[in-house]
Amino acid sequence: MFDRDSDRSGHFVPARTDDPPPAGPALGRQTPRRPAPIHRSRVAPADPATRVMTDFSVQAPVWVTAERPIDDALRDMMVAGVRALLVARGESVIGLITSYDIQGERPMQFLHEAGFTRHDEIQVGHIMTPWEHVPTLEWEMVRAASVQDIAEQFRARRATTHIVVLERPESGTTSVRGLFSRTQLERQLEA
Repeated sequence: MFDRDSDRSGHFVPARTDDPPPAGPALGRQTPRRPAPIHRSRVAPADPATRVMTDFSVQAPVWVTAERPIDDALRDMMVAGVRALLVARGESVIGLITSYDIQGERPMQFLHEAGFTRHDEIQVGHIMTPWEHVPTLEWEMVRAASVQDIAEQFRARRATTHIVVLERPESGTTSVRGLFSRTQLERQLEA
């Protein structure tokens, strides 16, 4: 049902709503705001996939720059109530960083390999997943998918935490429409 070969050379911008998307610290805000809670109800495997997707046309994404210290990015996640941040340079998405990336082995691996000596020197760009390695799905495919289809995509792609959803409108500009969280999907299936 899904095609892994997506064009990764395009310009990636956030999905647009009537209001401009809130920006991460380097894009105008000092700290992200906690988004309005979205009711996450129980889902069945045959339900539409959109019931388990964080849709950025409804709930604005939280951004961070590659130069942000990872400890600050983790605090941004806690304040915003999210576990993943899109990493942006200008209007382009260049990667994804998760709380697992920051709290897992990546910082220590980076320190060991890069010769840095202090944890507080590590920036988001040092340990983020670069855009070309972020698992993605196309919005047109997601619209026709079930929750079970998305669960199978997590297994098939060995995506441990998140899959990003891309939208390619007729204007030709690719945008980040939303994302799936494996944890959220599993919680809603078990609720």
